[in-house]
Amino acid sequence: MFRVIETFSGIGAQAKALERLGIKYEIVNTCDWDINAIIAYCRIHKGVIDVSACKEKTDEEIETFLRNTTLSLDGKKPISEYAFNRLTPEFRRLLYAAIKQTRNFVSITDVHGSDIYEGADLLTYSFPCQDLSLCGCWHGNKSGIARDAHNRSGMLWEVERILKEMHSANRQLPKFLVMENVTNILSTTHKRDFDDWKDTLVSMGYVNHIYRLNAKNFGVPQKRERAYMISVLCGGDSAKEALIDKYFSENNLEEDLIARRYRSRKFYLRDVLKLDYRKKCYREEANASQPNDTPSRVKIYQENDMLYDGRKINEIYVNTVTTKQDRNPNSGLITYDSGREGKSKWRYLTPRECFMLMGFDEYDYDAVISDNPEFKKNTRLLTNEKLIKMAGNSICVDVLEAIFKQLVEMNRLVSSDLNAYEFNGSEFHRDHA
Repeated sequence: MFRVIETFSGIGAQAKALERLGIKYEIVNTCDWDINAIIAYCRIHKGVIDVSACKEKTDEEIETFLRNTTLSLDGKKPISEYAFNRLTPEFRRLLYAAIKQTRNFVSITDVHGSDIYEGADLLTYSFPCQDLSLCGCWHGNKSGIARDAHNRSGMLWEVERILKEMHSANRQLPKFLVMENVTNILSTTHKRDFDDWKDTLVSMGYVNHIYRLNAKNFGVPQKRERAYMISVLCGGDSAKEALIDKYFSENNLEEDLIARRYRSRKFYLRDVLKLDYRKKCYREEANASQPNDTPSRVKIYQENDMLYDGRKINEIYVNTVTTKQDRNPNSGLITYDSGREGKSKWRYLTPRECFMLMGFDEYDYDAVISDNPEFKKNTRLLTNEKLIKMAGNSICVDVLEAIFKQLVEMNRLVSSDLNAYEFNGSEFHRDHA
């Protein structure tokens, strides 16, 4: 059994990758404070939110529990007292059930080393990138992951705090750590702070290896380059450290041929774009993704890739799926004329298409939107904008699959128990096409 703790779990790209691999795994805990992601994660990975499990709880008990957690409505700041008071009793119960069902720690600031399961195989952390990204720098935000910045990307140091608490208490640390973030974390601007973090991990017995990986090299029609750091717990054992160093030198995922060896599948834009508008949900989603015909949108039309011109799909690698499509640049446009007055003759990618470009299956998206809860009077929780944001904040599932295959191989390499994990098949499926 591969036991995993997902911090900054979002909609659960890590769990999705493990599911695809066929490995027997358990998500011991998740950790995310964004109410939207909490609901979406539970729907994707648990199928339904089982409210009946908390039927013995009174509304007052549920309110007390939620008030004692640090929740967020936008993933940026804690929910205000005013906004919390507007949450309906029914939605509070749904949220409580989702938190319990996914064993969600909620805010990482409230987690302690004593809370972390000893003997975990993997802890993942994909902390917020806003203060690291080039976009943030363009807006004057250059604080990055500085210890004293007290910003969103500084949540990295909460991971350090937790691991240090475990280490100081002689609690068993996770065998593997996997970090994902924007590649700007590797830039000269952030080098000192990132080196500080790497040195901390080395002092606790980890060996670190950094990848710059692009989703397009793993069978995904998206140009999405991200930094990944794999940390392997060797505990100062020089023989294990040498094995791990040799493994990475011989199985470098940054090399195209090796990336192809580890990828699980290859899919195309034709597998993603939902152009059959005879299907009601596709038509409604297309309408919701069709902007008004304004001067700024004309500029967007002129300067972005046309993915479908009304006759033929342009089979390219789309630009990175970000948290917003109504922007310039974006991931691409689709010719679309709904006949509605004042609308452009094109649309953006729909949330469904964004989810699929991140490696999720269409049924995952259907699960998320299967029941859009009313979280305050006359207001539904899941909007187009929130759904796209959740996709843009996620990690490409197919890249994680390749990384997780390597974790299992490395575990076998340094473990005396070569049958530590069971799989659906004797070997991972590898696409050599």
